[in-house]
Amino acid sequence: MKLRTKSERDEILTEIFKLYPTKTIELDFETPFQLLTAVMLSAQMTDKGVNKATKRLFQLVKTPADLLRLEPEKVEIMLRGVNYYRVKTKHLFMTAEKLVSEFHGKIPHTLETIRTLPGVGVKTAKVVLSHLYDMPFIGVDTHIHRVMNRMGIVKTRTPEETDKKLEKLLSEEQKRTMHHAIVLFGRYICTAKKCKCSETPLAKWCGCGECKK
Repeated sequence: MKLRTKSERDEILTEIFKLYPTKTIELDFETPFQLLTAVMLSAQMTDKGVNKATKRLFQLVKTPADLLRLEPEKVEIMLRGVNYYRVKTKHLFMTAEKLVSEFHGKIPHTLETIRTLPGVGVKTAKVVLSHLYDMPFIGVDTHIHRVMNRMGIVKTRTPEETDKKLEKLLSEEQKRTMHHAIVLFGRYICTAKKCKCSETPLAKWCGCGECKK
């Protein structure tokens, strides 16, 4: 598939945003640390699954200091429904300790600094910074990676490659506003198993093979 021109790319992103004109994340949280926790837990999980797992935890934990008052074993029990819950629980405690000791319990507001937190990769960092501080970042997950390739905006093999390409291709405003719209579009319309782009104006752009039938 030939890569889209800038005008085509802008049209595609505009149509996606029309379908999901929101910056609202589907993870449940009330505080910055709860947001960071939920995003860290969301790797290889659905948001619905994370919300179910954090419901009890977030009744007890609002800040990093709150988490450190709990026993790791009890937190593991609460998060047992999360994939790799033992490793993720360990990272949560290490991150909470670092936030308390080095950042006065506050979430760092630069990409370089937030990525020093244990268990926080580039996707998690960008999602948190985008939502918490309205910074121009798109945290590329499997949904964004799939959609951007199907639409011909990038031609990449991994989400990491897609992330690097989008950093160069998208405007600051697009990076500031498009993250959740693309995620939701990939989650509910341009899905991995049964693409429904044929029901939208995006059908002419989608390269999944199903939309052209």
